Amino acid sequence: MAQLSPDRRYFIGEHGMNASKTPPGLYIVATPIGNLKDITLRALEILAGADLILCEDTRTSAKLLSAFGIKTPRKALHEHNESQMAQHIVQQVQNGQAVALISDAGTPLLSDPGFPLVREAAKSDIDVIALPGASALLAGLAVAGLPTDQFSFLGFLPTKQMARKDRLKELVARPETLVFYESPKRVAASLAAMAVVFGEHRPAVVAREITKKFETIYRGSLAELAAEFEGQNVKGELVILLDGASMDAPPNEDEWQKILADRLEEIPLRSAVDEVAQGFGLKRKQVYQAALDLKK
Repeated sequence: MAQLSPDRRYFIGEHGMNASKTPPGLYIVATPIGNLKDITLRALEILAGADLILCEDTRTSAKLLSAFGIKTPRKALHEHNESQMAQHIVQQVQNGQAVALISDAGTPLLSDPGFPLVREAAKSDIDVIALPGASALLAGLAVAGLPTDQFSFLGFLPTKQMARKDRLKELVARPETLVFYESPKRVAASLAAMAVVFGEHRPAVVAREITKKFETIYRGSLAELAAEFEGQNVKGELVILLDGASMDAPPNEDEWQKILADRLEEIPLRSAVDEVAQGFGLKRKQVYQAALDLKK
């Protein structure tokens, strides 16, 4: 069991602040996604007053915690050990400890570890408390200029080319804004695949290095953005935001027939028909006849 921190303090600049002992519970704490000034006062108090901080990577989190003089013991919780550790952490909370969960950056559980732990905590009926704050997902939506009344967060796309293409095909007729995280190594390939599947003219936004010194927002069509990133040595994490499919105009026949042809090569005819009819809001009879014609 982790030792209690003897120094429940945090610092803002040269000013030291005393933190009260954090009440028992599991605290899901958002941390900055780049700019350290985006940490909240409440987050500092909870982190300094907790008995243990669970970190995605203790070395990465050490930079943040050291910047504010927080000496709370920390332990790694990542995708390889979180399922095994979840019950033990819950027991610590049941024994009266306050445990804070942070990720390398942003809000935990959004494409970050923590879900098995929170699920186990909920099953055990212990307090799970959210400390909201920085999130690349929400920051990207706020600056993109795309509709925010409805959106879907899809996390990271598959790394394999065919799996990525298949995943995008499932989303082609979705009317809401689509939000993806992407690594700098794959952003060019993902944008190129999106241009093929969604059409070159679909409006999109790429937000790079949000809140950091070299923050850049790229806006344009998928074709323009794919060309912008092709062959570039990109640095920093990225958010890709894609305008939803228009519900006013009828589905583009060339577009859905192209996807239907692709799917007929990969899955049975009936499954392909059902997928395309549902995805584009078409009558199944129309798509079925098109599939028969394509088979001929």
